[in-house]
Amino acid sequence: MANTIHVDVVSAEASIFSGEARFVALPGETGELGIYPRHTPLITRIRPGAVRIEMADGGEEFVFVAGGILEVQPNAVTVLSDTAIRGKDLDDEKANQAKAAAEEALKNAKTDIDIAMAQSELLVMAAQIAALRKYRQKK
Repeated sequence: MANTIHVDVVSAEASIFSGEARFVALPGETGELGIYPRHTPLITRIRPGAVRIEMADGGEEFVFVAGGILEVQPNAVTVLSDTAIRGKDLDDEKANQAKAAAEEALKNAKTDIDIAMAQSELLVMAAQIAALRKYRQKK
């Protein structure tokens, strides 16, 4: 189909989404990216946040990624992330507990490495909570 682009979202554990889409939006390293079929080839890092996939049938798929790499070809989009979670599988309670644990780790951090790791985890958890809120608003 000429008006669609093949999209794959893959985590370290599994393929999270594979299918045809009319549009993909996700958080690029320097801002929000929107991708339509026949997009110019691109490779970039992505920030933690929501990947919104407008499917060929008009439905919408939502995936949270904890950062990663995006590759765009004219007929294919590939999102590679260590952690990717389908919107329907996001758990508000778990995310808030993980955010609280990251805040506690940041308070107790003694070395620059510990601080950086805690800040990174806190950023991911805050992005996951924001993505969860956005997903719930769409429903």
